[in-house]
Amino acid sequence: MHESHQASGIPVTLPGGLVRLQELAHNLWWSWQPEARRLFEGIDPILWQLTHHNPVKLLQDVKPERLTGLNEDPVFIRRYSAVLKSYDDYMAASSTWFSSHSPQSPQTLIAYFSAEFGIHNSIPIYSGGLGILAGDYCKEASDLGIPLVALGFMYPQGYFHQRISPEGWQEAEYEPFNQVESPIDVASTPSGSPCLVRIEMPGRTVVAVVRQIRVGRVRLYLLDTNVTDNAPGDRELCGRLYGGDQEVRLRQEILLGIGGVRVLRALGLAPSVWHVNEGHSAFLILERLRELVQAGHSYAEAAAHVRQSTAFTTHTPVPAGHDVFPRDLMDPYFQGYWDQLGLTREAFLELGTHPDSPDAGFNMTALAMRMSGHVNGVSREHGRVSRGMWRSLWPGLPEEHVPIRSVTNGIHAPTWIAAEMNELYSKYLGPEWTEHVDDPAVWQRITDIPDGELWAVRQALKRKLMSHIRDRARAGWLQGTLHASQALASGTLLEPEALTIGFARRFATYKRASLIFSSLVRLQHLLHDPWRPLQIVFAGKAHPADEPGRLFIHQVYSFCKDHGLGGRLAFLEDYDMHTAKYLVQGVDVWLNTPRPPMEACGTSGQKAALNGVPHLSVLDGWWQEGYDGANGWAIPSAQNASDADAQDREDAEHLYRILEQDVIPLYYTRDRDGIPRGWLQIVKDAIRTTAPRFCARRMLKEYMELLYTDSTQRASPRQTS
Repeated sequence: MHESHQASGIPVTLPGGLVRLQELAHNLWWSWQPEARRLFEGIDPILWQLTHHNPVKLLQDVKPERLTGLNEDPVFIRRYSAVLKSYDDYMAASSTWFSSHSPQSPQTLIAYFSAEFGIHNSIPIYSGGLGILAGDYCKEASDLGIPLVALGFMYPQGYFHQRISPEGWQEAEYEPFNQVESPIDVASTPSGSPCLVRIEMPGRTVVAVVRQIRVGRVRLYLLDTNVTDNAPGDRELCGRLYGGDQEVRLRQEILLGIGGVRVLRALGLAPSVWHVNEGHSAFLILERLRELVQAGHSYAEAAAHVRQSTAFTTHTPVPAGHDVFPRDLMDPYFQGYWDQLGLTREAFLELGTHPDSPDAGFNMTALAMRMSGHVNGVSREHGRVSRGMWRSLWPGLPEEHVPIRSVTNGIHAPTWIAAEMNELYSKYLGPEWTEHVDDPAVWQRITDIPDGELWAVRQALKRKLMSHIRDRARAGWLQGTLHASQALASGTLLEPEALTIGFARRFATYKRASLIFSSLVRLQHLLHDPWRPLQIVFAGKAHPADEPGRLFIHQVYSFCKDHGLGGRLAFLEDYDMHTAKYLVQGVDVWLNTPRPPMEACGTSGQKAALNGVPHLSVLDGWWQEGYDGANGWAIPSAQNASDADAQDREDAEHLYRILEQDVIPLYYTRDRDGIPRGWLQIVKDAIRTTAPRFCARRMLKEYMELLYTDSTQRASPRQTS
């Protein structure tokens, strides 16, 4: 007997005994559960690779006779039944960390708003670190049993695909991603009808349908304006992540903030905490104020309530990272809105005015900080920098008393751990190590792992990375997208035995991707050493409108194509979560060279360290508090920080010296068994000190304890006069 099961998109016919495979595929829980991943891989290992580990597409493409055979395979059925039991137990669990630590808060519901979410590569609605952090946040909230709903955008075209021309220039390609090949459904209201919301725009009303993604126990709701009721321009409003001009950004942020509140109301949800993850969604504050004032509360009462129940996380110390909209652009979109708040136009605009630049426009971060009772940066250093950046919102307070806390970002360990490292940790730390990932005592057992076993796993992961790089190059060649002149730059000549550095992040100029090329003579000496060779793998995108960032990519790619550098440099185009996992798991050292203090946190090095890849970085972001002198390498703070060129020269000198005198000699110093004992001591220290402190489990617990459950009245920033 066969049943037809359809969660969304293309109907998939499954044998009756396997019908719940579709349910499993439509909950991203599988993506961080090793046994669930192995279950889907076992259906068709080759197809699993070809679909980039996307079980929805796998089930659509697998041959029906293969499924029929699996339905009659007792070994597969046992594995399937075991995974289903784990899934059902997880989803129905009444005993979670949250239930045991917050039994007095049964009505708690946290609404988490973000412009992007990096959940899985099959759902390309993220561009980089902010989205990856938001995705990890949702997964860890699910694991801890924290009652959280998330809200963002659908982005039918997602973020752009990066193509590098033969001349080395980044080209942006947009193409609609196939939603029927993704675990996305239409959200329903309590009455069972599809959830729709309406948002007023100048001269018209924009309709958004609400879609949903299941992330374990957490629901992620996504606004999508690509519906027939809208004019063509409005249908494209949510088309691209961070696309369009300033007015498009304003419309998007109105939809996310104001529309997002209306989504939760339509779904019958009443959050007790509203978390604004970066300023893009800060208009939700205005909509909540409007609701309360229209319900009969005074503006002062409404503001006090909204402030007490709102948390705001700022993610960037870079001024350009904060959205500011001209006042004359705000007027047509909020004409009449301030009347519903009981405010004059001037008082309304003052909510988003930065005291240091009152004529600059409506500042979304200023709005969020002014109207949130709890504000935090994303690392200890970023908290300090943010207090200096925004202290004028709290006039009269000493900078150290400005109420901007810090909760350092962390990573969702089950998502980013390599399968081979997971097996090693399960063997020596215990099979439930992920349940205790934030317990430092668990990680003391890392010393029990024999050097030989750890080294073998690390080498296997590097070989897997090299195989992935070659497979990408071969696929590009077959598809005709890889020009002959690009073969060298794509990494085809990299070798698994050489010490390999990874540098992968957004190509903003302050990230200083080209710092390693400051002295080509010294770099060539390191790359060409026949006894102790070095090689470097680069990856990352620049925003399509960021011409200096595109130039950085062009410069780096030109070096990767240079025959004089011996094929020991590679640039992997179209960096995404799929390739990121190969990189953070497979290189030997993770390099990070931002210009301090412009790195808010940076979590890629945390992912690498969890997998036994030590960090080499300037002392900024999370590394400023993570480095202890023995768990990696630090580029000391430059003495000429006010002179950018002098700072670059000084930092480059320190970088070369660390590579020449510390990193390379240690890696190639082997005993008679061919094992680098000293190197592995650094690896173990990196794992032991980083894993418990910089994990999402610790991060979520801190948010719960410091921001979500603390109702203490905080100092309220003034409105400008």
